[in-house]
Amino acid sequence: MTNRDTASLALADLAAAFSLLTRLPVPASQGAPSPRAAWAWPVAGAAVGALAALATSAALALSLPAGVAAALALLVAALLTGGLHEDGLADTADGLMGGQTRERRLEIMKDSRIGSYGTLALLLVTLIRWSALTALVSTGHHWAALIAAGALSRAPMAVLIATLPNARGTGLSHLTGRPPRGAVIGALTIAATFALLATGATLIPMLLAAAGTTAAIAHAARKRIGGQTGDILGASQQLAEAAALSLAAASLG
Repeated sequence: MTNRDTASLALADLAAAFSLLTRLPVPASQGAPSPRAAWAWPVAGAAVGALAALATSAALALSLPAGVAAALALLVAALLTGGLHEDGLADTADGLMGGQTRERRLEIMKDSRIGSYGTLALLLVTLIRWSALTALVSTGHHWAALIAAGALSRAPMAVLIATLPNARGTGLSHLTGRPPRGAVIGALTIAATFALLATGATLIPMLLAAAGTTAAIAHAARKRIGGQTGDILGASQQLAEAAALSLAAASLG
């Protein structure tokens, strides 16, 4: 394979990653998402984090309070992703907590309506993210933390989709397929590199926090529904981001 072919594949993977995980207008091929593009998911996450940080800095330039600037960052991130991960978190909480059997849990997760567990999970995780971001904005570390957390929180999705069986046999996760080992290693390496460049040694607690939430949701998903779904992947992103931002606030504050 020539260097030109390699570069073309890399650009195609980047476009596929942005097309799958964001609402940004990028030219991407039609059809099923490419599992090979999993390595680029943290790149898309870092871009979302950077744009959210830009909105935060704009709010601060207008002399808005840190809490408002932090809320604006969360709003921009949700708009850029179409609330994809937040939806996954809510469905996961409803399904894993609300059903008595594997089949019933999967049925609940597929239901577009949000229940009490989903509402609580969405409110509490968003509150954690907002509180951590407010602290980071107050100390001027929001750029570093948002870029690092954006990248680190997309790597768990690559790990879970590669290591857990698909629990439903349908849906976006099933359609995407299992990424090759190299793509997962690439996702982890790129996520860690972004976080290291952005935050330095703070990478370590942020990485450990993201790894802990990933292990916890992987255990719960395997036990409760026998594997992963697109909702599980979305929930892993939200939990990893909340944990990473919290540790960043504790370390950089």
